[in-house]
Amino acid sequence: MDITTIGVDLAKRVFAVHGADRHGKAVLRKTLRREQMVPFFARLQPCVVAMEACGSAHYWARKLGSLGHTVKLIAPQFVKPYVKGNKHDAADAAAICEAATRPSMRFVAVKTPQTQAVLALHRARDGFIRARTAQANQLRGLLAEFGLILPQGLARLMQEVKGVLADEMNDLPTLMRTLGQRLLSHLLELDRQVQEIDNEVRQLSRQSSVCRRLEQVPGIGPITATALEATVGDTIHTFKNGRQLAAFLGLVPKQHSSGGKERLQGISKRGDGYLRRLLVHGARAVLYHTMNKPERSSSWLTQLAGRRNANVACVAQANKTARIIWAMLVHNREFRSDFCAVAGKEVRPA
Repeated sequence: MDITTIGVDLAKRVFAVHGADRHGKAVLRKTLRREQMVPFFARLQPCVVAMEACGSAHYWARKLGSLGHTVKLIAPQFVKPYVKGNKHDAADAAAICEAATRPSMRFVAVKTPQTQAVLALHRARDGFIRARTAQANQLRGLLAEFGLILPQGLARLMQEVKGVLADEMNDLPTLMRTLGQRLLSHLLELDRQVQEIDNEVRQLSRQSSVCRRLEQVPGIGPITATALEATVGDTIHTFKNGRQLAAFLGLVPKQHSSGGKERLQGISKRGDGYLRRLLVHGARAVLYHTMNKPERSSSWLTQLAGRRNANVACVAQANKTARIIWAMLVHNREFRSDFCAVAGKEVRPA
């Protein structure tokens, strides 16, 4: 069989495979079980293997790439227009194969195991933080039903709950006192897990020269720096300019233009929402410190916050931060607050 392109619909146990020749004619339609995947592709001549960028895609990309195949990952939203008829595994595999042959198709870079491990650490940390917040709110709500109102803030909550549970004069039932102690223990364990992961992330940031440079940018700390390096560090040169990186993070306006009339809406919120959230939170800290410094009252960020509102200013600062990150990584530069460029040449302000 003269197979040049293969589309694979990934799953946990059963995989649909669709192969096409150089003319786009289907020459292979097959269903493989998980244990048959590697032996089947090992027997084939090297070709282009396309898959959706979904669960386990990066694992299979590395596995099939080691067999000599050229693996391309496609975002699922770019595959959907090529699905013909009803949706099923065979149709999805055919659509993936068709999408991979389009000359204008954009592909997702394959992550290394180390990169995936760093991002997994971030996802686990984010999950622990959500669980910690939920547990704190539940504990605060249950005690409020007994007339015990606790202050806002995680640190103050954990400190006050210990005193409430130890106070025998507050008429708290023994059953509720025992339950509160159990919930507090769970809250403290979640907080301990978050602190341990934070220490691991700081250690990773100290070991990376890229992260140390990124941390020089206002609004970027070890968490954001390690997430940026793991997500775009190896693929930064695929972005032609800083605006493309900002668009990848969903920090640019969404267009709804027609008939030659340009209509810009709110930010697109496409791409990695986790990275976008970190950059916006970092920008919020930059805005807070800028507004509290009288000598920065004439800065563009302060003036923008005065004309619009704080949220718009934070997104604008996050957009600017993304462009700074692109310039630093592409040109291998250190951060300089007084840097400006004229006709491609570095110029220091007088």
